[in-house]
Amino acid sequence: MITTADEKLLRRAIAIAAHAVTLGDAPYGSLLAAPDGTILAEAHNTVRRDDDITAHPELKLARWAARELDAETAARTTMYTSCQPCTMCSGALVRSGLGRVVYALSTDQLIALNPASGTWPSVPQDGPALFAEACTPIDTYYRP
Repeated sequence: MITTADEKLLRRAIAIAAHAVTLGDAPYGSLLAAPDGTILAEAHNTVRRDDDITAHPELKLARWAARELDAETAARTTMYTSCQPCTMCSGALVRSGLGRVVYALSTDQLIALNPASGTWPSVPQDGPALFAEACTPIDTYYRP
């Protein structure tokens, strides 16, 4: 359930997205907040500026949280973001241990506003293969 406190922080994420546009960057913004609403970190999309397809604000903040917060603190944070995190960012959010995400636009709403944002091709994957050989480095790492 989204509260009025959530809405206030979500408006800040939208403002970050709007500011990104003034800098020539894509219109996506996010922030990470402590349970009391204190903003811990903010980021906006810099994919074009950095020539880095992973420079999404959600991924930047997931990396920041993984580096800067202990697991217990991370689990109590909330990310506020202008758009629903993509699959890449969602995976990073899970791995970073963040507690919650609140977003303004859903992926479907974003695609309705910008149809090009939903035109990613699928990448074929083949496997598994070479099981015994692939196990060696895994076993070496996890069972020294």
